[in-house]
Formats: sequence, structure tokens, C-alpha cells
Amino acid sequence: MDYTPKGVCSQNIHFDIVDHKVRNVSFRGGCNGNLQGISRLIDGMDVDEAISRLDGIRCGFKATSCPDQLAKALKEAAGE
Repeated sequence: MDYTPKGVCSQNIHFDIVDHKVRNVSFRGGCNGNLQGISRLIDGMDVDEAISRLDGIRCGFKATSCPDQLAKALKEAAGE
């Protein structure tokens, strides 16, 4: 799935969901090193677990963050 995040530096989030597990997460734009780290840490994680860990994270004074936007994308993909 491709998701266009809102209110953050990254312009696109790509991921797959296979057997309710998060796979192949990649971001275009944003803080490259941090986003690569997040992508690797959640690879293979249960979708619901990833959402619960990432949902609500803020970036500085912004109301959201790239991890929070990934949680929103996962919720959308999972039909939540």
C-alpha cells in the first residue's frame, strides 16, 4: 500500500501487510536514518502491535509525526 502522509516531512509511506504482519516499510522524504530504523524495527510485527506502539507520537510541536502517520496508514489498510 502507498499512503500520502499529512503534516510531516515525508511525502510517501509504502508498506505491505502479509498475514497481518507489517512488511517492506519504506518512506520517501523525511529523516532518512530514523525512518529506516523504524522501518526495520517494525518489519514482521503484528499490525495491531505496530499501531499501538506508533499511534500518537508527535514530532516537536507538530500534532503528528512520521510514525504516527504510519499508524494511521496501517489503520486504514486494516480497515480500522
